[in-house]
Amino acid sequence: MTEVFRFEVTNRDQDARAGLITTPRGAIRTPAFMPVGTAATVKAMHPERVRALGADIVLANTYHLMLRPGAERIAALGGLHQFMNWPWPILTDSGGFQVMSLAKLRKLDENGVTFQSHIDGALHRLTPERAMEIQDLLGSDIAMQFDECVKLPCPEAEARRAMLLSLRWAERSKAAFAGKPGHALFGIVQGGAVESLRVESTKALIDMGFDGYALGGLAVGEPQAIMLTMINCVRPWLPTAKPRYLMGVGTPDDLLEAVRRGIDMFDCVLPTRAGRHGIAYTRAGRLNLRNARHAADPSPVDPLSSCAAARTYSRAYLHHLVKSGEILGMMLLTEINLAYYQDLMEDMRRAIAGGCFDEFCDAAKVAWHSGEAKGKP
Repeated sequence: MTEVFRFEVTNRDQDARAGLITTPRGAIRTPAFMPVGTAATVKAMHPERVRALGADIVLANTYHLMLRPGAERIAALGGLHQFMNWPWPILTDSGGFQVMSLAKLRKLDENGVTFQSHIDGALHRLTPERAMEIQDLLGSDIAMQFDECVKLPCPEAEARRAMLLSLRWAERSKAAFAGKPGHALFGIVQGGAVESLRVESTKALIDMGFDGYALGGLAVGEPQAIMLTMINCVRPWLPTAKPRYLMGVGTPDDLLEAVRRGIDMFDCVLPTRAGRHGIAYTRAGRLNLRNARHAADPSPVDPLSSCAAARTYSRAYLHHLVKSGEILGMMLLTEINLAYYQDLMEDMRRAIAGGCFDEFCDAAKVAWHSGEAKGKP
C-alpha cells in the first residue's frame, strides 16, 4: 500500500485532462465526481452501492460532523472510514461553505467563526486550527483549508475582504495541518466574480504550496458564464502537476464545460437531491417523474444506463412511487442519478484518452435536447 499522495495526468485533449490521484486508501480516476455524504452518509444509498456505481471517493463535511455526532466520538470509534463503512478515499470540506449558507447563525472575526447550531442552538467555534484538527480526527484523505465563501453577486470590496481573510486562514490551515503520509491538504481560490482577485488568490496559494487547488465560491447564484470565466482566468496560473477541484458543481453541462477547461474534481448534492424530489438524469436529459405523462409509460428511464434500476423499472412504477411518497422511489432515483454522473465521468475520461472530447460534448448535448428537458441537462 502506498503511503504517498500523488497525481499524474495520463491523457490530454486540448485543456481537458484525465489522470489518476493515488492515495493510501485507493486510486481516484479523474475527472472525478464525488457523491456528497455530508453527515457521513450519501442519502438514500448503501455505501457498497455508491462504490459499485463507480465512485472512487466521497465527500463529508467538517461542520455537520462537528455538531453531530462529534469529531472526537468518530475518532474514538475508529475514524470516519470505519464509522460510515467506506474504506476508500474521503475528502472533507472544512466548513467554509457554511460560513455563507448559515450566515444568519454565525459571527465571523479574524480568528474564526462562531456558529449557533441549527440543531440545538449550542455555540460551536471553528478556526483554521480547529478545522484542521477535526479533519485529522475524522481521518480524511483530502482535507480542505478553512475559508470564507461569499454568495454571488457581491460587491468587489466584500469579495476582496473575504479573499484576503481566506488567504490568511490558508496560511494558518497549512501550519496546523498534521501532514500524515499519504494525506493531502488543498487550498481554496476565492475572489468572487472578480478576475483580478481570483488570480491574486491563486498566486498567493501557489506560493504557500498545497497538494491541490480548489475553486470555491462558485455555483452560488451566478450564471454559468461567470463560473467559466473564473475558471479560464485562473487556469494559466494553476500548476499542471496538481489536482484542480471545482467545489459544489454541478449540472452535467457544468461538468462538461469545466472539464473542457482543465478541472479534475467535482462534488454536488444535485444528483442525490434531485432523486429525492422525483427527478432522473438520463442521456436524453432530465425526467420529472412527477409528471402525469409518465403514469402509464412502461418504458425504462434509460435503457443505456450502467444502472440496473434505470433499465428495469418502468417510468410508470417510478411515477407511482414518487407520487405516493414511497422511500423506494427516492432510493431508486438517487441510484439512477449517481450512476448517470459516474457514467458521464467515465465517458469523459474515455473521450479525453481517445482525443475526441469536443465531439463527445457535442453529442451529449444533442442527446439532452431529445428529452423533455429540451436542452437542460
